[in-house]
Amino acid sequence: MTKDSPVVAAAESPRGPLQVTRRQQLLAALQRDGSMRVSDLSHVLGAAPVTIRRDIAELAAEGLVRRVHGGVALILPDDGPAADETPGADRAPLAGRALGMLVPSMDYYWPDVARGVEGAARELDMRVVLRGSSYDTDDDQPQLARLVERMGVGALIIAPSMDAPTAERTIEWLDQAGIPVVLLERTATVGSHHAVMESVVTDHALGAAMAVRHLTSLGHRKVGLVLDANSPTSQHVRRGWLDATTECGLDPDATVVAVAPDARSPERDTVLNDVLDQCRATGTTALLVHADAEAIALVQHCEERHLSVPGDLSIVAYDDEVAGLFSPPLTAVRPPRRSIGRAAVRLVADRLADPGRPTHRIVISPSLRIRESTAPPPA
Repeated sequence: MTKDSPVVAAAESPRGPLQVTRRQQLLAALQRDGSMRVSDLSHVLGAAPVTIRRDIAELAAEGLVRRVHGGVALILPDDGPAADETPGADRAPLAGRALGMLVPSMDYYWPDVARGVEGAARELDMRVVLRGSSYDTDDDQPQLARLVERMGVGALIIAPSMDAPTAERTIEWLDQAGIPVVLLERTATVGSHHAVMESVVTDHALGAAMAVRHLTSLGHRKVGLVLDANSPTSQHVRRGWLDATTECGLDPDATVVAVAPDARSPERDTVLNDVLDQCRATGTTALLVHADAEAIALVQHCEERHLSVPGDLSIVAYDDEVAGLFSPPLTAVRPPRRSIGRAAVRLVADRLADPGRPTHRIVISPSLRIRESTAPPPA
């Protein structure tokens, strides 16, 4: 065995003796068989699959092995660059790697995020394995395990359900998965020291504050709030609205604050009509509404009651998924969906290039699109 062999190189790494021994055994098994599945390595080495995947991720980042579907293959020193390596690149080989992506909806908000992920991954010659979950799911872990263990993905970009009863267990599983994990529009901590996980989020509180400041600049002194009952974004929108109303010298207790139920709820129309009744009773002349569907429904209720938007009531939608297509086109806060997806892929690429880098949390600002649904309040 020469000094340049993969086994000796691994033994010289500053790691604990158990991990060094396991890495030596892993590389020795690959030298014997060329390539192996994670499940087989787990059995041979007597270590959990998540531990084996973590070792593989480190070895791949060092250029000693390369992932193949469901397993790993050895790269010998005289093989030259790996098939999935970009010669001269200062990052880990990325070409051909698979990114697992799990989002809670395939038809609202998330498609543009997925397009951002797909575009950035394509530039790096990576492929995306996209799966959909649900805001009402009880457990994301089975889907995530399938992506890692059956699909052989080398990283995860996900928006887990943080309200699920199994959320804490899922976060722990992700922390032990042994591959890069980036949370989308979610944040989480792990371990006794509450170490943060890597994430990319929109500054939704800033977006809500931008909407309030826009409305107050038009002269509105009572700016109400309507929230989507089922969205985890609502808490951030509420926080931004409250901070901005206070900052602008408005009284948040003197206006309308309501939560709109799901569109399938028989109580939805009643709640939206109550919102308009409260606007009249409190003198509220403007509303920030999360999300587009609720904003559009409110405008339609205004039409039924012969109220003008924006003549009698200005409305700002939050999300800008379809707000600009409505009549009148709605002023809206637009989260940077594609940028969120692209930033997540960059975090994955940087983590693969440098597994020991500090944890990064990226916060991206939304934008305000001013259209025809906002105007000065009635005289």
